[in-house]
Amino acid sequence: MGFSEFLLLQFLAHVLADYFLQTDALALDKNTKGFKSKFLVWHALIVFTLAWLLSFQLHFFIGAGVIAITHYLIDGFKVKLNTHSVLGPHAFFIDQTMHLLIIVGVAMLYDRFHGLDFYYELPISYNALLILSAYLLCLKPANIFIKEVFRSSKIAIAMTNKEATHDVSRATELPNAGKVIGILERLLALTFIMIGEYQAVGFLIAAKSILRYKDTDTLKTEYVLIGTMLSFGIAVGLGIYIGL
Repeated sequence: MGFSEFLLLQFLAHVLADYFLQTDALALDKNTKGFKSKFLVWHALIVFTLAWLLSFQLHFFIGAGVIAITHYLIDGFKVKLNTHSVLGPHAFFIDQTMHLLIIVGVAMLYDRFHGLDFYYELPISYNALLILSAYLLCLKPANIFIKEVFRSSKIAIAMTNKEATHDVSRATELPNAGKVIGILERLLALTFIMIGEYQAVGFLIAAKSILRYKDTDTLKTEYVLIGTMLSFGIAVGLGIYIGL
């Protein structure tokens, strides 16, 4: 393994810690309380543990510590960023960009001044790690990314009183069905792109359009269309990047 694998493993550690090893409730507590959140310390410890373990470097505990401490500080101050009149809507993207820049910087400095010395060689190629990362990104991270795009763009569904009343009558519908549908469509689209079945992606988009837009009296077509394009765009973009 080389630097590319090392950096990708650090990216995987970040994705696992920031998206899969914290619930929405814990993330909300961290984002609203900042340094007062009891979960923030545990989150930093999780970041440190994953960064060190997935480095496969015995001496990377200092680098993992730098990543964890800066992660703690960024997340702690994020509550102020969230309430900023201008930067608030973009807090998620600023936060993630800072985390990723620090990970890249620490990885490059460690490689330059210490050198990579893997105590265990993973029996997996760089391309396989890249595919694993892409599939993980198509799950919860993509859902959060799409939600934050809507938030930063200040896109919301304006409902009339009649539509709001009708929406209450739809309370028996499956909760979180949209998230599950989005995950499934991205996984399928990514798979089709990687095996070269590009026409199948078009079929998925057409099939979803027919099913989702049939109830035109209540659904905001533009809202659904933006979400659909973002969802498929993520999967297609990842698939094309893997194929480069």
